[in-house]
Amino acid sequence: MRGSLDGLGSSAPVGAMLPAIFADDDLAQRFVAGLDEVLAPFLVVLDNLDAYFDPALAPLDFTRWLADWVGAETEGIDPGVDAAGAAGGGVGAGAVPASTEAGGTGAGSGPASAAGAGRAGALPAELRLRAAVAAAARLHRVRGTRRGLSEAVRLVFGVPPEIRESGAAAWHARPLGPVPGDRRPHLHVTLRLPDPSPADHHRLDTLVAAARPAHMPYTVEVIASAVAERTTDR
Repeated sequence: MRGSLDGLGSSAPVGAMLPAIFADDDLAQRFVAGLDEVLAPFLVVLDNLDAYFDPALAPLDFTRWLADWVGAETEGIDPGVDAAGAAGGGVGAGAVPASTEAGGTGAGSGPASAAGAGRAGALPAELRLRAAVAAAARLHRVRGTRRGLSEAVRLVFGVPPEIRESGAAAWHARPLGPVPGDRRPHLHVTLRLPDPSPADHHRLDTLVAAARPAHMPYTVEVIASAVAERTTDR
């Protein structure tokens, strides 16, 4: 249930449903008006129920519940950030950035383009949470793949990672060709941020541990990205 709001009107006043004999009864109308104030929040939720299941429109606290429901990868997103956005309690507390349905790593839409080359803090945690929920179904289809891992990291941090893995694929015109990839499985994820902190390393490690193939040993690395090219005087 959403919190009550002063002056919130009911979409189905009880007084209008009473028998006609009570239509002009001031005492009866004032009595049921108190019930309207109690029932109004329930009716508002029911009238806008479809919006509560849209991550672009749902209240922030309900969006957190949706993230658990659909199994969105939100380990690197602090659920306590931007909690003030839920204070209004209404639908439409925020909006998902541009569509995250574009395939591939580092697609030109969604949080990556909004944040540019900046760190994830440049994009509010609320928008990153909404984008992660909106992309959850698509990411489940590619979970455990290079693309799925890259997209999960991009949604949380706002920048695509660099991924090195032991797997590979190749073809040969003749049989008994060399086997591609490394015999020993391994995965290494590098993330470049303008101003990394130890917390970023922990967040990345937690996220990769959840999104990687279950059997794959992994390492993570967070390094500072170059913010400007050095120039020398001639």
